[in-house]
Amino acid sequence: MFARIVKPGSSHLRRNVSTIPKGLSAILEKRPDDVVITFAKRTAMGRAKKGQLKDVPVDEMMHALFKKTLEQVQLDPKQIGDICVGTCHPPSPLYLSRAAALAAGIPETVPISTVNRLCSSGLQAVRSIAQAVQSGEISLGVAVGVESMSLNPRPSPEVVDAVGQHAQAHDCTQPMGWTSEMVAQTYQVSRETQDKYALISHSRAEKASKTGIFAQEILPIEIRGQTISVDDTIRPGVTQQSLSSLKPVFPDWGDALTTAGNASGVGDGAAIAILTTRSYAEKAGMEIMGKWVAATFVGVEPRYMGIGPIAAIPKILNDTGLTKDDIDIFEINEAFASQFAYCVEELDISMDKINPNGGAIALTHPLGMTGLRQIVTGLAELKRQNKRLLCTSMCIGSGMGGASIVVNEAHP
Repeated sequence: MFARIVKPGSSHLRRNVSTIPKGLSAILEKRPDDVVITFAKRTAMGRAKKGQLKDVPVDEMMHALFKKTLEQVQLDPKQIGDICVGTCHPPSPLYLSRAAALAAGIPETVPISTVNRLCSSGLQAVRSIAQAVQSGEISLGVAVGVESMSLNPRPSPEVVDAVGQHAQAHDCTQPMGWTSEMVAQTYQVSRETQDKYALISHSRAEKASKTGIFAQEILPIEIRGQTISVDDTIRPGVTQQSLSSLKPVFPDWGDALTTAGNASGVGDGAAIAILTTRSYAEKAGMEIMGKWVAATFVGVEPRYMGIGPIAAIPKILNDTGLTKDDIDIFEINEAFASQFAYCVEELDISMDKINPNGGAIALTHPLGMTGLRQIVTGLAELKRQNKRLLCTSMCIGSGMGGASIVVNEAHP
């Protein structure tokens, strides 16, 4: 099940490299070299341009998050072997991330990198750190997902004529709203169906917020003398009637079925996770929240970017030897109700298992944050339900899909 790969003649470079465990029993088995998650939290999220984080740049957000995390876990920052930050749009993101880490008290000896895989950047950051731990290159690392869509809105991609004349190359740089309408038109996802799934998201998120469920996954941070601890993105009182009354936001594309009520919100926020090996965590007396299993990324037709989970979820299940029935909770990003509804129905997964506390339509979708936020949210919900397996997935701008498997090891 697990193989050791050794390069002859290079004993100083030897690493223990584990293959992905296959099957439910192997995945649930606890091994000393498992990559485990010892801390996973997120900030409260803010509405872009209007919310509590609208004037807060990503370095300030990360600075506050790093500081609060170090206080919470009482981690000596010298133990950190590497940091990887997933983010999409801020200029010079590596400089900003490095500066935020240093200002938070993380020593100059700790390296940092940034990755951009658009809507899955947070997941890419987790995978990068998990693989570094798994290979033995580091003993402990930190993954971050962050985005300020208020201060760093999506830039308009520009390609030269020689590239743009290629049909798929042209499609992969188009606005995401256009891809939503293409999915709805091609796969015949009606406005009524889109609003139905949107209402589920709004209703679940409102209930979760009112009952304090999100407080269990949010790490309050201090920004300019204010405590940020509650999402300001959730709109209470959404009904089927109020959704159906909204006008299309992309009237010139497709059948114009996407509205502000059935698409993900534009927002700001950050999430963080600490990963290490089980043996390291146990020796250090660190709480083990979850076990990292695997992630996968796939490509799909750019014009129908939103169908990414339809390809990514079966692949991650196949890679890990799992079935849909083995998964207790799915966190599938709701970029648009058009693509979300189509993915749910094509995958034939019960909504009882998907986004039990609502998704991005209600909560918002800070691009670099979402891939990690889904893990934070999913692990917290598994703990509440005392269940085991989480599958996260998202569509990715330009025509891709991502997915991951994580095991809950915390108890309610």
